[in-house]
Amino acid sequence: MFKSEFISARMMMLSLSLATSVALAGQALAFDINAGVTKESGPFDLFKFGFRAYKNGQKEEAVEAYRYAAEKGHTGSRWALANMYADGDGVTQDNFEAFKIYSEIAQQGVEPGSEDTGFFINALLALANYYKTGIANSPVKIDLNQARQLYFQVASTFGVPEAQFQLAQMMLAGEGGAANVQQAKKWLNQARKSGHPGAMAVFGNILFQEGQSVRGLAFMTAALDKCKPKDCTWMQDLQEQAFSIANEDDRRVAVSMAHQLDVAGAE
Repeated sequence: MFKSEFISARMMMLSLSLATSVALAGQALAFDINAGVTKESGPFDLFKFGFRAYKNGQKEEAVEAYRYAAEKGHTGSRWALANMYADGDGVTQDNFEAFKIYSEIAQQGVEPGSEDTGFFINALLALANYYKTGIANSPVKIDLNQARQLYFQVASTFGVPEAQFQLAQMMLAGEGGAANVQQAKKWLNQARKSGHPGAMAVFGNILFQEGQSVRGLAFMTAALDKCKPKDCTWMQDLQEQAFSIANEDDRRVAVSMAHQLDVAGAE
């Protein structure tokens, strides 16, 4: 499954860890009555137990606790369980099962300012990714129009850089709707201002192709200092191709400008 850059599932887990560590101190990890948590416990207690069990590598107990909490309507537990199915983490990988759980979260919706907003956004992004690629041997087929609509919802309503980037990519390729370079540039510009490396690289490449050689090269070069290893290869290819075309003066100025962008942030 494509991993969202905008709200990392692992970062959310870390935040939850900090929020619940005091309450969980000293709690036993066996899922039985001696732990003080059973399937009849409240959903948040089950979630806390599941989270602590997961952190300690006891993933079977985590899955069990999350399932009971999810059955009681706990959104965070649904989200955690969906992630485990999507990643094959503690359970047999089952993207269709993950898809169904993410769909439940999306259909449930979220109230403005709700603490469940992050889970809701991640569910929408996960669904968009699934619709973009489809799920083999399941009823979920590629639906680029649906993927584009979901990316647009997250990009416009929540201002999520990863959604803005994915939406722009689809607009550039004419996937799920008409190609629209100017709208794509708008979304890329917003995402790169938030420091999204991919958006910075693609935005820079478009500028370069439009004749803004120095500025385009600068953004592509700055992106290389921010990218994650799995994404750096394609960004480096863009940057090296542009560098091979640019003249020496443009290269020198672009490198200097890229350093300023990296220090001061994307302007």
